[in-house]
Amino acid sequence: MGSKARRAWRVTLLAAIYLGAPFSSVQFASDAFAGCICRCVNGAMQGICSSSIDIPPICAPTVCPIVPPSITPIQPPTIPPIGTTSCAPVQVLNPRTNQYEWRRVCQ
Repeated sequence: MGSKARRAWRVTLLAAIYLGAPFSSVQFASDAFAGCICRCVNGAMQGICSSSIDIPPICAPTVCPIVPPSITPIQPPTIPPIGTTSCAPVQVLNPRTNQYEWRRVCQ
């Protein structure tokens, strides 16, 4: 490889690192303080937010594990939080255990 080709390769590599660094730091910051996350819900990828005023993210298409058969737990009657119209128990994939868990999700 000639010196010009080597230098062009270095410049390209440094530009990729420099331009990629802000995006990677934003990704880590958004993960640390994320109000919305993408999770497998009842076997399909869906955005879940911790606040009703957050806009759910557009989640990348993902193949989710099959939801195991389970009986819906009995939920006491509650009023949905402000900004939502209904709440329902759904099975959400826990990425740490890679198993579905029942959670109350409001929309």
